[in-house]
Amino acid sequence: MKNVDQVRDRLSAIFDQLESGEIDAKKAAEFANLAGKMINSAKVQVEYYALKNETPNIAFLNSQTGGSK
Repeated sequence: MKNVDQVRDRLSAIFDQLESGEIDAKKAAEFANLAGKMINSAKVQVEYYALKNETPNIAFLNSQTGGSK
């Protein structure tokens, strides 16, 4: 997953799979945990740049796929 839009889309698909019984709750929780870690690492970058009074260019946060629908 290259950006936050792809993470969101994937998590939405995992939610659908969990509801339909295609995957179990443990596997869905692992995906959610990893996604949270990815998002938190981007958050740390944003906070770092804020402390330096700089505007970051973080590719992960930039939508390059058209985003969620």
